[in-house]
Amino acid sequence: MHSRRLLRHPLAALGLAAGSIGLWAAGGSAAQAAALPTPDHVVVVVMENHADNQIVGSPDAPYLNTLMAGGAHLTESHGITHPSQPNYYALFSGSTQGVTDDNCVTPGFSSATNLGSELMAAGKTWGSYNESLPEQGSSVCKSGDYAQKHAPWFGFSNVPLGTAHTLAQFPTDYTTLPEVSFVIPNLCDDMHNCPVTTGDSWVKNNLGAYAAWARTHNSLLVVTFDEDDLKAANHIPTILYGQHVAPGSSTATRCTHYNVLRTLEDLTGLSTHAANAATASDITGIWN
Repeated sequence: MHSRRLLRHPLAALGLAAGSIGLWAAGGSAAQAAALPTPDHVVVVVMENHADNQIVGSPDAPYLNTLMAGGAHLTESHGITHPSQPNYYALFSGSTQGVTDDNCVTPGFSSATNLGSELMAAGKTWGSYNESLPEQGSSVCKSGDYAQKHAPWFGFSNVPLGTAHTLAQFPTDYTTLPEVSFVIPNLCDDMHNCPVTTGDSWVKNNLGAYAAWARTHNSLLVVTFDEDDLKAANHIPTILYGQHVAPGSSTATRCTHYNVLRTLEDLTGLSTHAANAATASDITGIWN
């Protein structure tokens, strides 16, 4: 495991004035980075097609609500657009990359900067874990409940195919995880084709142990959704949970996939920011 210390900033000691600060202005990039912890590992899981009010307080999502209670809930988190696929590109690369539908893309169609390429250029580690992907590095369009539209890394020529793993390759020794990884459930377990209860149980069963470990091992779990159910102005649930997230915290400042990407970049100490993440602000006010 990489050994990195939490950056202590005077404002962080004051709790960033909690909800009053929310997201800092985009201009103070140095100050933003200083206000954030430096986790050893970040795992991001992306669920599907549900609005914030379909998850928050729902008896069908007990585990996700437990994560909210023990972590942070971004109460004004929003997707970028509809349908699904452009949101994945926005979250991973700060741009929809001209993708406007859910059709399979030509693998490696873009050489644009993205989170994976930024991490690797900085000498850091990156990987994705894709449920029902037939084999590591496979850029197949669709296979059973696996869909390429939820795996944007395959669209970039600067992200090696081998960094896309199957879910079975997700390690049980979490110290061997990449510094940043995305976990993508299949079309049933992400709540796209199956009920909220299915997805909630899937997160608990597949990432619950990591979440518990992250609380004591300088690491972070992010659970977000691609888009809502087309009924709530693309208002989606986003939850952060880990050692340096203040339990029960929240921010009511509006944020999007671009803010989440910017925060991921700054949490890992990157000096570059992809596309719209460059002008987005970090998520603050939730760190302990």
